[in-house]
Amino acid sequence: MTSGKIYLDNCMTTKPAPEVLEAMQPYLTEKFWYPGTFVSTGETINDAVNEFKNIVANSLKAQSKEIHFTMGGTMANNIAIKGLVTANADKGTHIICSSVDYPDLLTNAAFFEANGFEVTYLTPDAEGFVSAEALKQAIKPETILFMTTIVNHVIGTIQPMDAYKKVLSEADHKIYFHADAGQAYGKMPLDVSELGVDSLSVSAHKIHGPQGAGALFVKNGTKLGQLIHGVSRVDNLQTGGVNIALLAGFAKAVELTFTDLQIQIDRLYELSEYLLTSIEKTIPHVELNGPRGRKRAAHNINVTIDYIEGEALMMMLDMNGITVATGSACASQGLSANYVMMAIGKNHMQSHGSLKFTVSRYTNKEDIDYTVEKLAEIAIELRKRSPLYKEG
Repeated sequence: MTSGKIYLDNCMTTKPAPEVLEAMQPYLTEKFWYPGTFVSTGETINDAVNEFKNIVANSLKAQSKEIHFTMGGTMANNIAIKGLVTANADKGTHIICSSVDYPDLLTNAAFFEANGFEVTYLTPDAEGFVSAEALKQAIKPETILFMTTIVNHVIGTIQPMDAYKKVLSEADHKIYFHADAGQAYGKMPLDVSELGVDSLSVSAHKIHGPQGAGALFVKNGTKLGQLIHGVSRVDNLQTGGVNIALLAGFAKAVELTFTDLQIQIDRLYELSEYLLTSIEKTIPHVELNGPRGRKRAAHNINVTIDYIEGEALMMMLDMNGITVATGSACASQGLSANYVMMAIGKNHMQSHGSLKFTVSRYTNKEDIDYTVEKLAEIAIELRKRSPLYKEG
């Protein structure tokens, strides 16, 4: 079977939609210009970029002027976090996040911790939820920033954003609120006003757009310290050149995703629930990691298959043309136990035995049937070799 024929690692990246590639093409050939004024080529690109911003803004119920294009979600996170902290360091030096946040957030927290800031890492429960009460208890007079990952990138848990908003609104001083929406964007409705965030990051390649493009929402009136210095060609926060073709593809992916968002969300839930049910019916000694039902993201199923190393399962599935992930998509290069799994109380064996399946608009039930069939065969074979497994 062709490598990657069945792709179930859509948490990592997604296949660009054909319509996205078509939308990009003119900006790679005849419309290769940068934005500008007083000349038709520059004005043409100005108009296009403004249209792209409007499309992304509408998907988040934001204003166009609140959207800043970046070279990806990680860049958006860095611009927001470093910008918020440096702009408000005179008001306090305390930051709050959780131990299960996305690596972008945790590495920024570690950076500021190493530079004299205090960081409180909130602890999740067994399903990966980080409680609003824990946030409330962690707030200090010096707290200037709370940041969170809306959908956990490993186990799909959807955090209680409404409860966070309430806690922060009731605090006796302004605490800025940043959210990473990389795994939430296109998988659930997002309204920045209802979320109560000051900044929020999204990425194009998680919704069948091109790699290398992202966007940062910054609430009107919110000040950020400047992270990147240089010529402002497209945006004053992500200075320098930005690939216009990628922005065109990003906007087209947003249009495709949000035209019938709820229909797509319901279909992803149907596929992921079908996958989970099929695995649990076919393979004994399987445990779901994270919550069941609509408390988890529509596309994410993470399971531990007991008595087997997840890396072995992943590699043998790959030999059958099936791409999945083990542990975190951003931490699976090593063999250490996944930090999210350990934080929710799993032991090393459960962590190493975990597999993450993430479906997309291009996944179908035939793909899932074949995947579960091969997974069951591989599980039987590997358990025969496992000294920990006792049949029956």
